[in-house]
Amino acid sequence: MKVGIVVAVLLSASAEGAAAAGWMAPVAPVIPGADGYVAIPHAAVMPQKTRIYRAVFNATLAADRPTEIVPALNMAGSELNVLAGAGVLPRHARFAVVFHGAAIDAILDDAHYKARHGVHNPNLKVIADLKRAGVQLFVCGQNLAFANIDPTTLTPDVTVALDALIVLMTFQENGYALMSY
Repeated sequence: MKVGIVVAVLLSASAEGAAAAGWMAPVAPVIPGADGYVAIPHAAVMPQKTRIYRAVFNATLAADRPTEIVPALNMAGSELNVLAGAGVLPRHARFAVVFHGAAIDAILDDAHYKARHGVHNPNLKVIADLKRAGVQLFVCGQNLAFANIDPTTLTPDVTVALDALIVLMTFQENGYALMSY
């Protein structure tokens, strides 16, 4: 857990901050819109190139500003970048993201996002890149129904699931680690 926290802190550092600390500038080889990774020579708990990494990202938090991507997308993308940077092939990462709560705005199509926030949706490129990388993307159908959100206002890259908690339980029962953002 401590290593994950250290990695997350390093990933969020700016290129200047990384260079000032003696680290290389972060790079993002798989998901350019997410935080990159920094090579850490001789680091403990390095990814194993033949292991399958399974994670389900519980996306509930909105971004701090409408011009930023939501935390769950950033973390899913940055972890794909870290794995790739360590030489783990994309087929060894099995990730899913389930949106509900305040994070649902992130999956609005560009027209509806712009109508609500006054800017283009910065999440759509990252969502498309994640989908191309094999990440499964879901939204809570219950949340959509109770909030009266029309599914046709969402990006087609996300699949409507019956319920976010069912998605989370199912993936966890299938060996996926839960990541909440």
